[in-house]
Amino acid sequence: MSGRIGIRVGEALVAGGPPGTAAEPEVAIGEMDGPFGTAFANLLGNQVAGHSRVLALLNTDVMVRPATICVSKVTVTSERYTNILMGTVQYATAMGVLDAVRSGDIPKDKANDLGIIVSVWLNPSVATIDNLDHKILFDIHREATARAIHKAMSNEPSIDWLLANQDRIIHKYFERGLKGEI
Repeated sequence: MSGRIGIRVGEALVAGGPPGTAAEPEVAIGEMDGPFGTAFANLLGNQVAGHSRVLALLNTDVMVRPATICVSKVTVTSERYTNILMGTVQYATAMGVLDAVRSGDIPKDKANDLGIIVSVWLNPSVATIDNLDHKILFDIHREATARAIHKAMSNEPSIDWLLANQDRIIHKYFERGLKGEI
């Protein structure tokens, strides 16, 4: 991929593990020397109580490239939840970003020019699970991050696929609502 990438957006859902371990990241990827970079810097600098924004790290002082910021979709209210989010999930996100570079979804030669914003979904129930399997949680969030990046960089789903499947896809919570389940 050559030239400017501009801004790309994607999402993914990975489930199938124990309750509370599903991941549903939404990503925005863009060039850091334009409007996307301004948005990235504003997110990092304008912290909001209950919605901390942190860089994706391999360890306490090893940031990944492209620079990636994790933003919680859930209002953080407990120390245990914070430790899981800013530990296992932050690390999984960092690894998913590097997986995307390794696979070629993020061009290696653009790793210093791009930034990624990841809206992280971590089920609040994880803070109440006594024997939470951090390895499963890690694997699911890592895979979901890499998938979301792949979809963003590949412009998936395509508009043709969406138009062809528009009436076949039903949002599961809408369907459950129609059945009176929520």
